[in-house]
Amino acid sequence: MPNTNLYQGSFQTRCGIGEGYMQNLITEASRYIMIILIAIYTFDCFFVFKNTTERKKNHIFTRQNVFMFLIHFIAFTVICFETENLELIIFYGFQQVLLFGVMALYRTIYPGINRLLLNNMCMFLSISFIMLTRLSYDKAVRQFKITLISLAVTMVIPYLIKKLKLLRHFGYIYGALGFMALTAVYILGRVTNGAKLSFSIAGITLQPSEFVKILFIFFVAAMYVKSTTFKQIVITSAIAFLHVLVLVLSKDLGGGLIIFITYIMMLYVAVKNPFYLLAGLLSGSIASVIAYRLFAHVRVRVLAWSNPFSVIEDAGYQITQSLFSIGTGGWFGMGLYQGAPTQIPLVETDFIFSAISEELGGIFALCLILIYSSCFIMFINVAMQLKDEFYRLIGLGLGVIFGFQVFLTIGGVIKFIPLTGVTLPLISYGGSSVLSTLIMFSIIQGIYLLKQNEEDSIEKEKSKNNKFN
Repeated sequence: MPNTNLYQGSFQTRCGIGEGYMQNLITEASRYIMIILIAIYTFDCFFVFKNTTERKKNHIFTRQNVFMFLIHFIAFTVICFETENLELIIFYGFQQVLLFGVMALYRTIYPGINRLLLNNMCMFLSISFIMLTRLSYDKAVRQFKITLISLAVTMVIPYLIKKLKLLRHFGYIYGALGFMALTAVYILGRVTNGAKLSFSIAGITLQPSEFVKILFIFFVAAMYVKSTTFKQIVITSAIAFLHVLVLVLSKDLGGGLIIFITYIMMLYVAVKNPFYLLAGLLSGSIASVIAYRLFAHVRVRVLAWSNPFSVIEDAGYQITQSLFSIGTGGWFGMGLYQGAPTQIPLVETDFIFSAISEELGGIFALCLILIYSSCFIMFINVAMQLKDEFYRLIGLGLGVIFGFQVFLTIGGVIKFIPLTGVTLPLISYGGSSVLSTLIMFSIIQGIYLLKQNEEDSIEKEKSKNNKFN
């Protein structure tokens, strides 16, 4: 008689091989398709800056929405195949509802919204959900909940920016609140990776420096819209120095550097005197040398940056693993779940760009950098077109903070600059970071609506003049 057990085992083996082949095929095809989709999406981010009709722009924005949802769908299809976890289908559905609901609500409540920034914001969030689900499902769920609450809270900000006229009158209050928040962290904060960054209230961990950055921008804008005399510059610079000093004492070097660079740029634009820019850069260079000599952790980070392989088992472990991860991914990536990004410590926060490079590919990562660049250009473009000096300075400050934070994060993980512990906006895990970045996007959207009001007023004035003439 034939050996039925042998036939049954052979059939199961063939089925297993067939399933494995199909799974590998889906994973392989997905990475190339996602690269093509995000490449076209990225091209559209810059093509909309060209002077085209509103109809063509709306067509481009709609196409971006379609590509974003396709990337999200393809990635979660692969994740579900790899994990065989049916809960992820429900989680994916909630994400789809959130992303679609945000875009629909923003466009309904604020018809004149800047759709490029809205699309990019949702694209960053979708990539965050993809990568965090792949790296840590529990953290992905927590991030989703935080994002949901943050979006609900920040959706009212464009309306407040558009309506509130008194925001420019509280300069010293913004400065005092920011300084007190940083001082509270320095005194009461808990140490994370050698730095005092946060404290917990009722089980909720907060990182005040993320929100102080925004308060600081309002402080500087309010001070310089009032006056740009030498006395005002000295007072404002002294308060800014206190902010940076507390951050340095707390060993939050990334936060201190962001505030310092932002202040120098806002000062230069407000005063329009290159002497202050040169003086600021010189003082920053001197301060860096002093910090290197005074603080051991600064010397450790510089050593890990300059020669990480000499301390690969200690201070250089993170950066070397990051470089291995990026190099392994190449241009086209290993595919989701085909790499080993979890070997990098703090991969969900500081090194998520390395995980993206390894599994989604260098081309995908470069496209992501370009999408961030398009946001930075739009931030500055919106700010520079405003006549209102207060909001113009705020828009500039937000653009500098956003762009410089991206530079510090990506520059650190690719060993271009020493690590600063800064997160990648809207993609890295972290509630305070997500909320503060969404606040920044909402403020810029409010400023964009103000710009449209200015343009409408100018058009009405021209129409009146034409009638009289």
